[in-house]
Amino acid sequence: MQNLTLDNVQQLVGGTLIDSTGDRVGKIEDIYLDRDTRQPEWALVNTGMFGSKQTFVPLATASTTGGDTLQVTFEKGQIKEAPRVDADGELSEAEERTLYEYYGLNYGDSQSDSTLAEGGQATAGTTDRTETEGAVGRDTSGPTTDNAMTRSEERMRVQKVRRPSELVRLRKYITTQNVTETVPVQREDVRIEREAITDANRGDAMSGPELSEEEHEVELTQETAVADTEVVPVERVRVDKAVTTDQQEVSAELREEHIEVERGEGKGKGKGETIA
Repeated sequence: MQNLTLDNVQQLVGGTLIDSTGDRVGKIEDIYLDRDTRQPEWALVNTGMFGSKQTFVPLATASTTGGDTLQVTFEKGQIKEAPRVDADGELSEAEERTLYEYYGLNYGDSQSDSTLAEGGQATAGTTDRTETEGAVGRDTSGPTTDNAMTRSEERMRVQKVRRPSELVRLRKYITTQNVTETVPVQREDVRIEREAITDANRGDAMSGPELSEEEHEVELTQETAVADTEVVPVERVRVDKAVTTDQQEVSAELREEHIEVERGEGKGKGKGETIA
């Protein structure tokens, strides 16, 4: 088992969440990071049929085997009954407090032993300076200072999070259309032929009585077009996934420290010079 880090959490999106007994809970739709520490804090899981319900699960005690399966220390029933919170990209402090209380975890403003925040406002750790509304450094002079000053700046760190964008489903249905075709058909018609009495046909002509009444019938036939249907397979359709790459702009406001040299006599200030 491995603890969650920012490096291995990306492959869990789209993977499977299992409970403390190894029972499957649902598909992992997203991973929410702590705003300050950038560490994985919540998993958004589909627990209903066809993704009909989404539930947040804390990751403070979660672990992964290195694949796309994530195990938490809660039971499946408890996870499915968790309070409903809208998955709008960010959890408020009130929403986090409600979820932590439901799962029986303490909500606070400090980091946990696993470096995952117990509450929504985690601190970034201890350094030589603290950050409040602005940058507050050490005293201007004192026994703990030296003759150098550190200049820092913020740099943008771009990360990618995979989220569901669309659900594609193949559905087969039946429509009816009227199709008309023209086909050639044959029919028989009567044709009267007359021939003169000659030596060749005289015997047939004189074989009957000289005068008589009689009938001779000829049955005529014709073709009629009859429509019928048959089911014929014409093609197979499947849904596959292809990856395309788009360009997306990401912007952030970055702060940068500058150091200015002030020259003057004694404690009076002289002309300043910015060196960075």
